[in-house]
Amino acid sequence: MPSPRSAEARALEVARGCAARNVLAITQGRATAAWGYAQSRPEARVTCWFRDQYRARRLEASGPPANLEVICQPDPPGEAQTRDLALLPFSMQGEAELTRETLQEAAVRLAEGGTLLAATDNPRDSWLRAQVEEVFGKCRRHAFDDAVVYQATGQGPLRRRRDFSCQFVYRDRERLLTAVSRPGVFSHRHVDPGARQLLANLEVEPGERVLDLGCGAGTVAIALAAREPSAHVHAVDSDSRASECTLRGAELNGLPNVSVELNAFGGYRDEGAYDLVATNPPYYADQEIAARMLAAAFKSLRPGGRVVAVTKDAAWYEESLPAAGWERVQVAASKAYHVVTACKPANDHSL
Repeated sequence: MPSPRSAEARALEVARGCAARNVLAITQGRATAAWGYAQSRPEARVTCWFRDQYRARRLEASGPPANLEVICQPDPPGEAQTRDLALLPFSMQGEAELTRETLQEAAVRLAEGGTLLAATDNPRDSWLRAQVEEVFGKCRRHAFDDAVVYQATGQGPLRRRRDFSCQFVYRDRERLLTAVSRPGVFSHRHVDPGARQLLANLEVEPGERVLDLGCGAGTVAIALAAREPSAHVHAVDSDSRASECTLRGAELNGLPNVSVELNAFGGYRDEGAYDLVATNPPYYADQEIAARMLAAAFKSLRPGGRVVAVTKDAAWYEESLPAAGWERVQVAASKAYHVVTACKPANDHSL
């Protein structure tokens, strides 16, 4: 079992005193609380829910206990009032709206009299307690030096179930478009400023095949498909909820030229056939994720195809792309961002 983070370790410590048979868990990292509970109680069926395919597959590959099920989908699995333990470690750096939604959905699935354990790595927390009490009523507090765990009891069906999803309208050139987003999806309730700069520097030619790599809520894919109906835009993300939102957004805008794929590992549909890859890679993890995305972009493009990426770290792209085989690397400032354009060599027939 991987080394636990503080909230997961303390949640597991309290959970070991609960005899449950049908457990729903989330994780901050590699499902250490779910893994530990499954090991300690082999009679229990433990389900760990992921939205992100990469994290889910990584856990599956690490050989979890046989009674630990890994599920990757937009919403927590399980029917209403079927779980007798919900094991929810949170980070104080997490998204507030996602935390509130997760607590609500755990309450929906938790049997009356079942146990909720919600943990945070903030030992001075008061915010999470307020959220737990809003959904579950009175709770018990387990205090530790590095975390706090709140224990509450399932109250049966909720009187009111809030919809945390959002439809928002945005403008691309002369057209108003509608996007769908949900907590945890990039970016929820608005168009990311980087995506705005990416769109401002993109042109799609008639009939082109476009790959939106890391599509998030699909604002870029939807805009490009609306600009050029004869083009086909294929949107890819590792987050199952993002893929769902992009598909719903394409349907709302009447765009049959958008397709969606959940894929965290490359080898996308029609690899090697795309004319253009558009991407807005994350800026964290020392560009590790950006490097993987650009490698996938290279394989996805036809010879001579181009990539357009938006970033705040132009120096890394200027240094890394030529070394990775890209040609005609150009960087242009665009407000607080830089837009990077590069081409796959026209004589590259490696696929």
